[in-house]
Amino acid sequence: MPALPKSLTAAMADTVEQVEAAVDVLLPKADLREARLYEAMRYGCLGGGKRLRPFLVMEGARMFNVNPACALRTAAAVEFIHCYSLIHDDLPAMDDADLRRGRPTVHLQYDDATAILAGDALLTFAFEVLADPETHEDPQVRCRLVTGLAKAAGPRGMVGGQMLDLIAETEEFDIGAITRLQRMKTGELIAFSAMAGGILGRASPPQLHALQAYAHDLGLAFQIADDLLDVQGTEAETGKSVGRDEGANKATFVSILGVERARDQARRLADQAAAHLDIFENRAEMLRQVASYVVDRKA
Repeated sequence: MPALPKSLTAAMADTVEQVEAAVDVLLPKADLREARLYEAMRYGCLGGGKRLRPFLVMEGARMFNVNPACALRTAAAVEFIHCYSLIHDDLPAMDDADLRRGRPTVHLQYDDATAILAGDALLTFAFEVLADPETHEDPQVRCRLVTGLAKAAGPRGMVGGQMLDLIAETEEFDIGAITRLQRMKTGELIAFSAMAGGILGRASPPQLHALQAYAHDLGLAFQIADDLLDVQGTEAETGKSVGRDEGANKATFVSILGVERARDQARRLADQAAAHLDIFENRAEMLRQVASYVVDRKA
């Protein structure tokens, strides 16, 4: 087993660098009539972001001694899905945001139609990457990756959660409904990211279950922290517009629980997430540190 990185900060920075390089290769600059599409795809994916989901993929793969090249392709595919969702979420018909990762959103840098197409292209390209034999030599593993990511990103996952998020602007949601919304909108993709390394490494069912349970609590902790940042953070810190939920009169964990209770709940969920990793002993130390990171982050 490779030695653990000295710190979470260094490990995440390394993943950012690797994913940036992989995306740059997978999305080359195109000398075509439709080059504007590729430019918008690259703009939406490169030059910023914590790469938390790719880090979960890479760290899970490390735990199971997966070929780093295979893990990196899977991590890039997850990031394509995540970036497509951000591009579409920022559109005027959705959140109507003007800042993402400290830069103008894709629809402002280009135009609405190009942003829609760039998101569509990233969504579909993610599955092309996963289905390629370069991602894994076993077609059954590739099928499990494709199926898992499709479920996480589709109507029972991220897209369905985004629909609930739109409904929440006009209907009252209680804490149970908010929890379901965020589990679908944010948690399912995080859950797939945490499990992807295990899928690549042919992990046992108990190991995959532990990763799924970890990611379930991690995803909710992450979203509560996001809600707190929307209330207490600044654009300079977060690199995106803040105060959008309150401006839309949208129910969130913070609006229902209050700041202190929400923060306490995020920490409890982070502790629970870390406890699910006991089955892996010291192999999962970086993932345990991620649980603390998601509730303490400033962006």
